[in-house]
Amino acid sequence: MSDKSYYDILGVSKTATDEEIKSAYRKLAIKYHPDKNQGDKAAEEKFKEATEAYEVLRDANKRKAYDQYGKAGVGAGGAGGFGGGAYTDFSDIFGDFGDIFGDFFGGGGRPGGGGRRSGPLRGSDLRYNLEVSLEDAALGREYKIEIPRLETCSDCGGSGAAKGSTPSTCPDCGGSGQIRRSQGFFSVATTCGTCRGKGTIISNPCKTCHGQGLVEKRRTINIKIPPGIESGSRLKVSGEGEAGPNGGPHGDLYVVTHIKKHELFERQANDLILSKKISLTQAILGGDIEVPTIDGKKVKMKIPEGTESGQVFRLKGHGIPYLGGYGKGDQHVIVKIEIPKKLTRRQRELIEEFARESGEGVSGSKGKIFTNK
Repeated sequence: MSDKSYYDILGVSKTATDEEIKSAYRKLAIKYHPDKNQGDKAAEEKFKEATEAYEVLRDANKRKAYDQYGKAGVGAGGAGGFGGGAYTDFSDIFGDFGDIFGDFFGGGGRPGGGGRRSGPLRGSDLRYNLEVSLEDAALGREYKIEIPRLETCSDCGGSGAAKGSTPSTCPDCGGSGQIRRSQGFFSVATTCGTCRGKGTIISNPCKTCHGQGLVEKRRTINIKIPPGIESGSRLKVSGEGEAGPNGGPHGDLYVVTHIKKHELFERQANDLILSKKISLTQAILGGDIEVPTIDGKKVKMKIPEGTESGQVFRLKGHGIPYLGGYGKGDQHVIVKIEIPKKLTRRQRELIEEFARESGEGVSGSKGKIFTNK
């Protein structure tokens, strides 16, 4: 065992608080745990050192005796100093770190858990990417999707054993799914290699699922898209994920929406942007035009005299609904003045006259941009 002080082993000062000591030990235990460093004697030795140091410093009386007399004051110096069979209470040390130590200690992240691993387990969650049109995102719609997923085998009921037979208890782990071994003053549980942590052995496997208890099937599910949904939204469908092992419950299905690009409209949050061409005379003289909306209808919009290209008009309440039903966004119409490519002779004469009235020069008829009508 190292000659370093217990404080140096844990990397804390002599004035460290209980919480600082616990935190330092937690980090070292995670780093050097034997199950994480199988076959590494150096790591195992560091784990033992850290555990011995923590066993003393966590106890106020032992810590006081150690501070006064050193290791001699607490009877340390090897595994015998702790009675040989003692181990640290990891439930006190790791708390929320139970998941990290689940594989080390079998189920709960704590030694002595002894829970059977052959019980029902929750199935995996599934993700489905769904392409949604902008109209459906605005108005809402029900989609029918088909997904492949694991379901409980109907022939064996999820046991994995053929009809007329049952799984037998694993002789090596006694059904716990764990092999427990003592190393000095601490105890470690590892997954049983014979039953692979299940706690049971299937001698006569089901021919349908080949002993797995699960089979892949395709399932059709109706997905309701609410009005106002955005791209990247995640819809949870409870219980429509994969079935769990050993007859466990299904996980959940998460449907992620992807809004397709629209040929006319551009979405900005709950507003819609639309470009609309108007004629030169409409821009100059004004008038009413029809504008398409996302619900497939057309609404009248007034163009005032002297409208410029790029001018934006708002159609209030003709955008995307707010998710949850609290009103709608607006539709913004950007007008683009369309310049005629060809003119009749009469049209050109009128425009030239307009130009002269405005004091502007014209190029005459050499440009040949008119037709003989």
